[in-house]
Amino acid sequence: MHSSPPLRVPVGRDAQRWSTFQARRTLVVAARTVTSTARVLESLPALLRDDTRVSVVFAYDPTSAFDNGVLELLHDSGCRVMPWRQLGEIDPDLIVSASENIDVPDGDCPVLVLPHGIGFQKFVPDSRAPRTRLSGVVPDSLLEAGRAWLAVSHPDQEAQLLASHPKTAGRTLLVGDPCFDELVVSARHRDAYREALGVGAGQRLVMVSSTWGPTSLIGREPGLPARLLAALPYDEYRVGAIVHPNVWSAHGSWQLRTAQATALDAGLLLMPPVHSWRPALVAADVVVGDHGSVTLYGAALDKPVLLAAFGSDAVPGTAGADLGHMAPRLDPAGDLRRQIEHAVQSHEPQRYAEVARRAFSDSGQALARLRTAVYQLLRLPEPPSRPPAAPTLLPPDPASAAITSWRVTTAVAEDAGRPVVTVDRFPAAVCADWAEGPGPYVHLACTDEERDPRLAESASVVVRARRATTAAGALGWIQDTLTRLPGSGLAATGVRGAGAGWLVGLRDGRVVEAAATGPALDAGLLAAAVYGCLRAGRPLDDTMVTLRVGGPRDADVVLRLHPR
Repeated sequence: MHSSPPLRVPVGRDAQRWSTFQARRTLVVAARTVTSTARVLESLPALLRDDTRVSVVFAYDPTSAFDNGVLELLHDSGCRVMPWRQLGEIDPDLIVSASENIDVPDGDCPVLVLPHGIGFQKFVPDSRAPRTRLSGVVPDSLLEAGRAWLAVSHPDQEAQLLASHPKTAGRTLLVGDPCFDELVVSARHRDAYREALGVGAGQRLVMVSSTWGPTSLIGREPGLPARLLAALPYDEYRVGAIVHPNVWSAHGSWQLRTAQATALDAGLLLMPPVHSWRPALVAADVVVGDHGSVTLYGAALDKPVLLAAFGSDAVPGTAGADLGHMAPRLDPAGDLRRQIEHAVQSHEPQRYAEVARRAFSDSGQALARLRTAVYQLLRLPEPPSRPPAAPTLLPPDPASAAITSWRVTTAVAEDAGRPVVTVDRFPAAVCADWAEGPGPYVHLACTDEERDPRLAESASVVVRARRATTAAGALGWIQDTLTRLPGSGLAATGVRGAGAGWLVGLRDGRVVEAAATGPALDAGLLAAAVYGCLRAGRPLDDTMVTLRVGGPRDADVVLRLHPR
C-alpha cells in the first residue's frame, strides 16, 4: 500500500527555508476520529486568532475504527496534514487532541486532551484489549510521564477521575465546555435556524438524538424516525435526526441513508455529522434521545426530553446518568403523537437545571480559559487581543428532500352554518395505506414531481409543485393532467400574481377558484378543502369555508366556480 510522503512545510527538516510564517512554536493536532477532529476544529481558530507565532499541523492517526472521513474533513477545512509516523521525526511543542486513545511517540512535549462530549459518562470498547474502558481517559503511560493534561467542564469530573484513575491526580484543567457556551449564546438566533431548516411558524421540531453502538437509540430503534413521521401531522411537525459521527464513519453515509430511506423520503432532517447538529439542536422544540451527549446538551438547554433508549454503558453517578433517572421514557410502540404532545405541554421550565449544573461550570468562560491553558503549555505569552468569547453558530444547511406525496385526512363539520374542513397530512412514504373511505375522508395526494409512478397513478388529487404563470396555462395543465391520469379526481395549481389564488379542476369538468386569507397555504391544502367539501356534498360555488390545519390555525377560504 502506498504511504503518503512526509510533510516538509511547515514541519520537517529544513522547513524554515520554505516557510513564510517564521513560527516560534509548533502545535500538532492529533486527528484520529471525525468526532474528535471536529471538536478541535471548532475551538482552535478562536484560540490562535491572528497569531503567526504558532504553526499548526494536523497529524492523521489511521488506527481508529472510526477514522473514515477524517482526511476529508481536514482537507475540506484547509488543514496541513502529515502522516502519523512523521510525528516521531519532529519536535512539537504541544500536542492537542480531543481523542484520548492516542499513542504519541516518546518525548517531553505536553499533550492536551479536550473532551469530545460531556465529561466521562460512557464506557466504550477498549481498542487495546477485549474489555471496556472509561471514555476520555488517556493511557497510563502519558499520565505516568507527566505529559497529559485533561480538560474538564466541571469540578465533579476531576473527582470522578481521581476515584477511578488515581494517576490523573494533578493532571486536570477546569476549562468548561466551548460547545455548550456556543449553544447558549446562539439561543437568540433560534428563529433563523428554524427558518434555515424549513420549520414553519407554528410547527414543532422534534429532534431525534442518537449516540453510537448497539445500546444507542438508532441501534435499538432504527425505525423510530419513520414512525414519528407517520404519527405527527406534516403541517404541524418536522422531524430531524442527529446521529453520532461514529455511526457515519463506521457504516458510511450510504448505509445510514439506506437504513433511513423511508424516513428521508418522508422529509427527515438528517443533520450532517459535523457542525450543523448544534444549530439544529437550538432550533428543536423537543428532543427524543438516549444516553449520548447531545441529549444532555438538549436537556441543559431546557428542552423537553424523552428517552427512547438508555444504555447500560452510561457511567453511574454522572450528570448523564442523572438525566437517565429524571427524564421520562418514550414508548416506541405507543401513541407517539400523544407522548410528544404530553412532553411539550407538561415540561416545567428549568426541569433539568440541576443536571446542567452538574455537567457545566462557569458557563461562558471555556474559550478564554482554554486559550490561557494552550499558551501556558506552549510557553508563550497570550496575544494582547481580548480573550475569545463563544461565537454564535451559523445557520445549518437544509437537510431534507421535498415531500411529493401525502396521505390526507379531511374531516368536515359545521360551525354557525359554515363548513369547517380540518386537514391532516402525513408523508405517504411512511403510511401503510391511503384507501378512500367514509369521513373523515382519506385520500392520496401527489405533486406532479412525484417519482414513484405507482403513487402518481394512484393519487386522487394531483398538485402542481410550481405555480402556473397564467390562468390559461393553469387550466391547460389541469385538463392535461386529468386526461393523463384517469384515476385522479382533482388537479390543483396556484397561479402567479397578486390575488391570483388557486384553481382546482374536477373530473366532471368544473373548475373551482379558491382564495384564502390567514396563514400561508399551498395548493395541496386548498385542494384538500375542495376535496372535503366535494365528498361531504357541500356546495362549491360562493361558499365560505373555514380551513383548519394544525389545531387552531384557521384560514378563511372562498370557493367559486370558474366560468366556463
